[in-house]
Amino acid sequence: MIKMYQILTLLLLGAGALLAQKSAMMDKNPFQPQPYVKLTHPEWSKNVAIYQINTRQMTEEGTFRAAEKHLPRIKALGANILWLMPIHPIGLKNRKGSLGSPYSVKDYLGVNPEFGTLADLKHFVKTAHDMGMYVILDWVANHTAWDNPLTEEHPEWYDRDYKGDFRPTPWWDWSDIIDLDYSQPGLRKYMTEAMKYWVREADIDGYRCDVAGFVPVDFWNHVRRELDAIKPVFMLAEWESRDLHAEAFDMTYAWSWNESVHKICTGKADVSALFVYYSWNEGAFPANSMRMTFVSNHDKNAWEGTQFEMFGEGLEAAIVLSVVGEGMPLIYNGQEAGNPRRLAFFEKDPIAWREHPLGELYRKLFALMKGNTALWHARWGATMVAAPNSAPNRVLSFVRENATDKVFAVINFSGEKHRLTFSEKIQNGSYSDYFSGKKALFEDGSELDIEPWGYRVFVK
Repeated sequence: MIKMYQILTLLLLGAGALLAQKSAMMDKNPFQPQPYVKLTHPEWSKNVAIYQINTRQMTEEGTFRAAEKHLPRIKALGANILWLMPIHPIGLKNRKGSLGSPYSVKDYLGVNPEFGTLADLKHFVKTAHDMGMYVILDWVANHTAWDNPLTEEHPEWYDRDYKGDFRPTPWWDWSDIIDLDYSQPGLRKYMTEAMKYWVREADIDGYRCDVAGFVPVDFWNHVRRELDAIKPVFMLAEWESRDLHAEAFDMTYAWSWNESVHKICTGKADVSALFVYYSWNEGAFPANSMRMTFVSNHDKNAWEGTQFEMFGEGLEAAIVLSVVGEGMPLIYNGQEAGNPRRLAFFEKDPIAWREHPLGELYRKLFALMKGNTALWHARWGATMVAAPNSAPNRVLSFVRENATDKVFAVINFSGEKHRLTFSEKIQNGSYSDYFSGKKALFEDGSELDIEPWGYRVFVK
């Protein structure tokens, strides 16, 4: 039996704890900046490139087992994160084309037999892990196929139009899918458990999340905590928004980077368009976040044009910037083979593999990125700093430097040759030209000739 003095002691202890907590809150400086990014990036993500696999088009067979044969080549290329496009069975109702879109998911816990079996997927993941690579799955949380069993088991989990019917995502032509409603707690629990299933069952390393901005941020924040409790994961959002970086995603798309470089290479903008992007990236996006830079992906290739159509003579310059500038570079399967086609999205259209100079360019750039700490990602790398030149609307020049390494890059985004001078001292020093191996010295008054659409990367 608790005596009165014991009760008083407990009350006094409780009051003391409350006073201590209040005092600690008062002592905390409300003006002290707090880090925006609360999540922890996997250590292995600090200096990697990401490779997107369109399983259907990667090989003639279009299977995991066939794609697995490409892993030694991808590793030699220098990519470490393998992004598999959606692996799930595809809906039949309102299907587009004969094979349908992999983004029309019929069963979140199933494997598309077109690609193989669960055992084949597990074998792919294990093989990748044994080779020092990581695998993330494409996850479509915003919508399902019309004939996903959830439509009958839980019709209340779906969004409705003004008539009360299931509806595709508003304003888009995605007629083969219907939207989910994330105001439903049951849906959130189901989707969370489904994502946890693949980490546990297939030992995958994270997700690329389709149209992530169409799904509430608090859902993603919770999912990230649940997944990290199983193993440290890497999360990529197909979106461009600061709020996703705080607790949910390691990386977001740099869509506006791609659009800016495309406009520059097609004569619709000058280099100042990139000043806008990099200013926004440095000023508005949080420190220790990652952005994915790319010249192609499945959407760009299928619906807008090949890398050659999109960037023309500026393609190599764009590729160089995607790797040596801030951001984690993506390569979409077939780029390294100089794939000249827009791959069909709803039909079989396998890539014709061949040796191509772009493959060697990517290989060299990825090797530089991995070995040079200034080019690493997030908190591990160095911020880009402009090195103003005498042709600022045509040539981009910048330095990335930390206590260990320094890179000075000059990229000509024009069809004209330029003799450049530099108005600041940040680039001064002795370097090795990465591509030629020749020594280079920059000091006050130094000049540099650069060819049309040329690029020079100097390493110190």
